[in-house]
Amino acid sequence: MRFQTRSGELRATRKGDWFELDFPARPAAPCDPPAALLPALGLSTAQVFKDTRDYLVVVESARQVAALKPDIEALARIDIGNGGTIVTAPGDGGGDCDYVVRFFAPSVGIPEDPATGSITCTLAPYWAARHGKRALRARQLSPRGGELRCELAGDRVKIARQARLYLQGTIAI
Repeated sequence: MRFQTRSGELRATRKGDWFELDFPARPAAPCDPPAALLPALGLSTAQVFKDTRDYLVVVESARQVAALKPDIEALARIDIGNGGTIVTAPGDGGGDCDYVVRFFAPSVGIPEDPATGSITCTLAPYWAARHGKRALRARQLSPRGGELRCELAGDRVKIARQARLYLQGTIAI
């Protein structure tokens, strides 16, 4: 299936009980973060990058990402536009994921998103370069959580997640 979106063409493919979406990559570049960003996350140091929408904060361990207790009100006061803050680290070394992540976007009404596919457009280029491989496995560490597979394919990112059909219908436009 193909759809036209604000970000360009979106392609969807079913592979068994996995659904794969094909998005444009959104690489991030190193930046100077707003002074309030790291303190609002409860961090003293981290690498910070910015893509066209979100801040990407990279910490050393999956434990740090899991233990975050951000000040959501302070994060909401930071002018991020229509984006949010991605916090990521390498996987825990157990071999079942290449990186972990949490995503906060309180300025647009999302204190913590439980499972966020769109941030993979930024994470896949970053982690592909860092790990030296195109195909990656990720885990979102929100309370609901989620696992996905992603693959960097040139200037595109393929994002796959398991799904089950729970509703079927027809939409007339």
